[in-house]
Amino acid sequence: MDARRLELKSNFATLMANKIENKPPVKIVQKSRVKPDWLKVDIAGGGKYSEMKNLVKEHGLHTICESGKCPNIGECWGVGTATFMIGGNTCTRSCQFCNVATGAGEPLDATEPFKVAQSISIMGIKHAVVTSVDRDDLKDGGSEHWAKTVLEIRKWNPDTTLETLIPDFQGRTDQLDNVIDVHPEIVSHNIETVRRLSREVRVQAKYDRSMEVLKYLRDKGMKTKSGLMLGMGETEEEIRETLADLRAVGVDIITMGQYLQPTPRHLKVDRYVTPEEFAKYKDWADAMGYEFVESGPLVRSSYHAEKHLK
Repeated sequence: MDARRLELKSNFATLMANKIENKPPVKIVQKSRVKPDWLKVDIAGGGKYSEMKNLVKEHGLHTICESGKCPNIGECWGVGTATFMIGGNTCTRSCQFCNVATGAGEPLDATEPFKVAQSISIMGIKHAVVTSVDRDDLKDGGSEHWAKTVLEIRKWNPDTTLETLIPDFQGRTDQLDNVIDVHPEIVSHNIETVRRLSREVRVQAKYDRSMEVLKYLRDKGMKTKSGLMLGMGETEEEIRETLADLRAVGVDIITMGQYLQPTPRHLKVDRYVTPEEFAKYKDWADAMGYEFVESGPLVRSSYHAEKHLK
């Protein structure tokens, strides 16, 4: 009896030891930097927002509003505007600020241009913004798909003006020409950050190449636009230099907004830029001769885009 009791006791001890060893590790949750009041927004909702969400789902569309976790989605969708993202929902690049999925490119959806055009028509959008993932896997960088989309939008929405927020197409002018040839009212390409941080933030993109793309677009007669995210570790002098560089290549419109870390695996926020600082940077850009400057904590490249077309 004693031997049996000792055996049971030993088995129980072994069982408990294994249980302790196999116990899942305790997760240490790091407290995220508390957002200041000026970055707090209302929870998205309401009739128009729900209508927009259903429309995007019904047509199998992608929007940067959702993929990029834009803080203004409630405001924009609430008034029936959105930034459509074409070329799939997977980007072939891995920028450290962006929440869009990264990986091998998906096969292009040949019906996407029509679906985007029809959605714009149903929504009654007067100024549409279209962007795309990078498609470095495609021979033409996705530029022909871009052109087809713009032409289809024109076909079904002849009175709608367009802003195309394009990738750099690796600086290939023949691919840029595919977009230029369909004459969007605004062609936007975001520089995103200052020269020193560009390699870390944008990884495969290059600061000078983006400047060359913007200059080429302007030289071809396009109204050009670019955007900066702040709070990544840049200095004020670097902000001023970047604004000057963009203006030197003829950029007409500039947007500046606060970088917000979409997930813990993305680049951390270095600091929260105050509304007063954003107002100061707007004054700098105005003094440099930009046609339109949008600068504020919640500003994104397509925020209030309809105001950017004079």
